[in-house]
Amino acid sequence: MWEQITANQVKSGFLVGFFVLFVIFLGWIFGEYTGWGWGGAVFAGVIACVGALTSWYNSDKMVLAISRARPVEHTEYPHLHNTVQGLAIAAGIPEPKLYIIDDTAPNAFATGRDPEHSAIAVTTGLLQKLNRVELEGVIGHEMSHIADRDTLLMTITVILVGTVALVSDWMFRSFIWGRRSRSRESGQAGAIILVVALVLAILSPLIAQVIKLAISRRREFLADANGARLTRYPEGLASALEKISADPEPLEVANKATAHLYIENPLKDEKRAMNKLFSTHPPVEERIAILRSM
Repeated sequence: MWEQITANQVKSGFLVGFFVLFVIFLGWIFGEYTGWGWGGAVFAGVIACVGALTSWYNSDKMVLAISRARPVEHTEYPHLHNTVQGLAIAAGIPEPKLYIIDDTAPNAFATGRDPEHSAIAVTTGLLQKLNRVELEGVIGHEMSHIADRDTLLMTITVILVGTVALVSDWMFRSFIWGRRSRSRESGQAGAIILVVALVLAILSPLIAQVIKLAISRRREFLADANGARLTRYPEGLASALEKISADPEPLEVANKATAHLYIENPLKDEKRAMNKLFSTHPPVEERIAILRSM
């Protein structure tokens, strides 16, 4: 269990660090091509910071609204409140707000900028189809996302993806408009910059998306391991994942923008069609096998 936690933390840190360096490099290439120099990297950083600050305060409200989640009264699902309260104490964080999504597909997600402003949303299908220990496993997984600040991390990652898409689009448009730059007037080095800029303008959005999905998959592994640490019963989450993944019903309110938040990919048809590289979640069979090896 502890080996899984440590390994996933290291790999997550590497992916996030690489992503930040990639954004800085793209900004520098943009600056060299347009004649802005390091101003391009600074410009990309400013865009990312402004987007991150905006999402910091609004992302949780937007996700809950998109998912049609409603607040849960304490008298409505007392066993759910008891489970969340107990695991919040175990995790050492404030009790998250609880929301319900009225949908028979079993699934759940966590959101919020920090443990003090967090929320967990579960579907009615999850409450109907899982037993007590399976529900505890799912809540433990989502509680781990909150305690590890994964919700904030993924918000920042999405902002970085948007920054890459924006900068690459501007760079591509500069090719179309035929904007002159100092890179075009500096001989062989300028030619290299030109080629690299063109390649990045085309491929960087795809590269950014692949990195984002890799971070998302790695954080799912980490939340599985930390969730097992909280409940001290990995089989509960393993059994829950089996039931959730085997359920054929897609979650109606989910979409490509929110799919990575859920404990298991809610877009059932798309999950079968996508390969491992472009999946928002690790293969459920791999997650279950790791949990049962703990």
